[in-house]
Amino acid sequence: MKTLLLIAAGVVLSPAQASQQFNIPSAPGISLAVTEVGQHRGKRPILLVHGARVSSKASFDLPVAGGSLASDLAARGFDVYTLDVRGYGASTRPAGMEVAPAASAALVRTNDAVEDIDAAVDFVRQRSGGSKVALLGWATGGQWAGHYATLHSPKLSAVVMLNSLYRGTSPHPLIGRGTGMEDKERPSAFNRAACGTYRVADAASTLGPWDRTLGDEKDTARDPAVAQAYVEAALDSDSTSRQREPRSFRSPCGAMEDSFYLATGRQLWDASLITAPVLAIAGEKDFWSRPEDMRNLQADLVHAAKVRMVLIPNGTHFLHLERPPRGRAQLIDEVDSFVPR
Repeated sequence: MKTLLLIAAGVVLSPAQASQQFNIPSAPGISLAVTEVGQHRGKRPILLVHGARVSSKASFDLPVAGGSLASDLAARGFDVYTLDVRGYGASTRPAGMEVAPAASAALVRTNDAVEDIDAAVDFVRQRSGGSKVALLGWATGGQWAGHYATLHSPKLSAVVMLNSLYRGTSPHPLIGRGTGMEDKERPSAFNRAACGTYRVADAASTLGPWDRTLGDEKDTARDPAVAQAYVEAALDSDSTSRQREPRSFRSPCGAMEDSFYLATGRQLWDASLITAPVLAIAGEKDFWSRPEDMRNLQADLVHAAKVRMVLIPNGTHFLHLERPPRGRAQLIDEVDSFVPR
């Protein structure tokens, strides 16, 4: 295992757990923020990977009750770590994100994310005495985790994909054919003008997809304090957010380009190459993954040591941030029972 240089960046408090952030190297010039949440036991490590837009703190460790999946997993005996992929949160942002967004090649594609995950997994393994690491990815994070597992299954105790795309040709109303993500001049090609190198999101656009999914159930399915903390953490993740009006944060567009390809039938990675155990979870009301993605993933997982496919009734894309009966409790139970002790 390669030797890693790291810097402890400080200790903070999450709802019920102490947290410590480390800065670790990835590619040349890239420093990654990896945060350990909870008591360090040196066993049963799990690494949480965010999705296409918000970084790890907003995704997994909000400072309000019911908003920290990381703390809840720590309470189940996991050594929990979160990762900000390059371009997100407290990790290095590519130089192209320091200038105005352009309609050119999207930044931080899957290969970059996979390289960063490998650096984080090696760090966690080193800190855990060489133990295998469970990898949990939400949405695009699950796509990245699956791709990573095709290359590095021997390092993993389990792979958990939550509300993730895999492969399919059924209509995808958000990012599929006929949407703004498709180049009208070149059908089946990604529309660089729709996203470009990176995009910015304000409070309204960050909360909008969640609000539209829940509709009239907004205040019953989720705690308003969690929703508010989610938006605040997303905005706080970008040191430049106050330089724009309204306040907004930046996210690379590489995840959107790769997701467009997955949503339109491209085979970016082959799950038959995964040998680690795989737990795939989808919410019944998820707007990102489709039943076809789950079916194709299950069909291709022919060499995984163990496979479990779970559909959570009434679960949405944000089920891990909603109230326990809406799927959050089941998610935690599934992960706890699936990942080896």
